[in-house]
Amino acid sequence: MAQLSLDPMQAMFDKPDDKGRKHMRLWFLNWYINGKPMTKMLVDGGAAVNIMPYATYRNLWLGENDLIQTDMMLKDFKGVVSPARGAICVDLTIGSKTIPTTFFVINRKSSYSTLLGRD
Repeated sequence: MAQLSLDPMQAMFDKPDDKGRKHMRLWFLNWYINGKPMTKMLVDGGAAVNIMPYATYRNLWLGENDLIQTDMMLKDFKGVVSPARGAICVDLTIGSKTIPTTFFVINRKSSYSTLLGRD
């Protein structure tokens, strides 16, 4: 259960059941980063940034020199704040559409290869 304090009253939110979390499922689409096929993209329109775990970044055969240094601090679902390793701009292809997309690379393990938030 989460509690949000607002002036002058409080709001309480119950943890959603399985039906309430259907929007948080992985999408199994044909999609590519820089032409390389990928799997397990999590699409979350509530996320403010695009996230890529470092393991996915290394699978793209990119090195430390390819990262754009940033001082971005990101908070995970448990509230732990940690710095991003950097940012990377890639060509994201979904279906017939290719767009340049920036991902923040993090040092966390994840069940998804990328989190696609809103641009």
